[in-house]
Amino acid sequence: MNSELPVSLREWSRDLFRRIAKLWVIKSVGTMGWIAAFFAAYFWVLRNPLAETTIMPLTALDRLIAFRPEALVLYASLWVYVSIAPALLKNFRELFFYGAATLLLSAIGVGIFLLWPTAVPPFDIDLVQHPSISVVKGVDLAGNACPSLHVAFAVFTGIWIDRLLREMRSRRIAHVVNWLWCFSIVYSTVAIRQHVVLDVIAGAILGAVIAALHLRALQWFESVPAPAANPLPGQAGEG
Repeated sequence: MNSELPVSLREWSRDLFRRIAKLWVIKSVGTMGWIAAFFAAYFWVLRNPLAETTIMPLTALDRLIAFRPEALVLYASLWVYVSIAPALLKNFRELFFYGAATLLLSAIGVGIFLLWPTAVPPFDIDLVQHPSISVVKGVDLAGNACPSLHVAFAVFTGIWIDRLLREMRSRRIAHVVNWLWCFSIVYSTVAIRQHVVLDVIAGAILGAVIAALHLRALQWFESVPAPAANPLPGQAGEG
């Protein structure tokens, strides 16, 4: 039997629920705590930059992508999306490495914002006609623009979920849904005018690089053999 073939829906569902149940308290509390800590650091840096803010330039692609206020739903769905990968991790070691990688990603992004504050240019949007967008603009101030951490976390999560789906021997449709969700979030950042294309490119590179380094480090760690136990006195040479 080819181990690469998709498993049955019953087997897949059993593996899914087994993974979600594993360390579910630590995963739930840890994910909520991490998101709260991230926002605390993010908004502090947003209001306390160390330099003058640079306005990010528009590209031809920015002008081609229409303003779509309804894309706010996709934009907000990131916080559901990023909770999926940690929920599917199967042991504490993976969870620890995952947390360390997201911490590194956040530290790099927030560090860039602190030293090189950026913002999107003012767009001709009637916020009275779009109150939901007005709320986002009022809270996020359209700052901390480049690299887009929204995009960085979407890409990082997309790569990790894809790895987990392959590990679970999922059907192709699951992979398609994963990447459609990821790319929809990326698209939404420009569609609601919270980011420009250059922010998106920088964020995608950041997320992909951290994911690649993280998975390589995890693969190396798992390949290192555990140290052999020392034999008890009188056992050496037995057998």
